[in-house]
Amino acid sequence: MKNLVLPCLLVICIGFQSCKNDEKNKEVDAAKAEGEKIVSTECYKAIYEKDTLDLKLNTLKNGKLTGDMVMKVAPSTVRTGEVAGEFHGDTLFIDYTFKDSASKDKIFKNPMALLKRDNQLILGNGTMQTTMGVTYLVKDKPIDFDRVKYKFYSAECTEKK
Repeated sequence: MKNLVLPCLLVICIGFQSCKNDEKNKEVDAAKAEGEKIVSTECYKAIYEKDTLDLKLNTLKNGKLTGDMVMKVAPSTVRTGEVAGEFHGDTLFIDYTFKDSASKDKIFKNPMALLKRDNQLILGNGTMQTTMGVTYLVKDKPIDFDRVKYKFYSAECTEKK
């Protein structure tokens, strides 16, 4: 009988501990969901020669940004995908995950830097490097926001059909 008491107490303690872990996980999940609520939405459009870029940015409660971007690049390339990132000072660093109309099954991911100046976002030109399949902007190289193609201006948001 004495031999059974100790293992039973051990099982009961483990059971109580796992219940506490479940409660903590639920609290963490609830806090994460609260931080991912959309606070505001802004839309932008950039036009350069025959190219058109549409960008929709959702600002989340936790300060991060998500959204969608469609790049219609002449003559016929259309890139459709999602963006996710955050501001560091006045520069928005995002990852653009997209599919290209030329290769529909392949998914691409590119880093981008957009400088917020007045009422526009300026897509900068930076040096990119790929290491172990991940492309990123090189930290030691400056990003050029002066000689650029794409300057996004505020636009009215349109719903997808």
